[in-house]
Amino acid sequence: MKIIFATGNKGKLREAAEILGEGFELVTPAMMGITEDIPETGDTLQENSIQKADYLFERLGCDCFADDTGLEVDALGGAPGVHSARYATDGHDFAANMDKLLAELEKVGAMTLEQRTARFRSVITLIWKGEKHFFEGSFEGYIAFEKAGCGGFGYDPVFIPERSQLSEAGMDTVCPEGCTVAECPDDLKNAVSHRGKALRAMAAWLAENK
Repeated sequence: MKIIFATGNKGKLREAAEILGEGFELVTPAMMGITEDIPETGDTLQENSIQKADYLFERLGCDCFADDTGLEVDALGGAPGVHSARYATDGHDFAANMDKLLAELEKVGAMTLEQRTARFRSVITLIWKGEKHFFEGSFEGYIAFEKAGCGGFGYDPVFIPERSQLSEAGMDTVCPEGCTVAECPDDLKNAVSHRGKALRAMAAWLAENK
């Protein structure tokens, strides 16, 4: 089953393909001839995901889905949130984004891990047979004091997962206390992550409604 995923991010594409399984053929906008940046001007994650899905459907008329994900840090009033990808620059420079995030937490005096609570949150908009459906997932944790690890992508090198979520997924034995997502096995995000939860909810819905 072919479905368009509004992303050019290879990490996100791989994660989605692994979760949706062999029954789905994921196609990117670039593969369909759409090479321009898809607008993301909404004030919320859901608004952005709707905007991206609508953009594809209006041009291609095909089943498609788009996600928008944000990192919400409590000590920063929920920032960077909807601006996560462009927190430090106009481009997707996550090294600069992480540097700014760590600096901002120092500025507000968040000097203990308990003061650095945060979560990743994903919202997916699926347009299926012309109708919109929404799926969400969140991943609780803390912001580390420095970057660590070379796995994953985005803010993974500064995000420490909350232990109870790892325990529920049976991942606590392979992810030492205090490690970042970038230091954990690659299948961690599929097991417990925000996008993984939203994608599994969408996959379950599709299995019943395709």
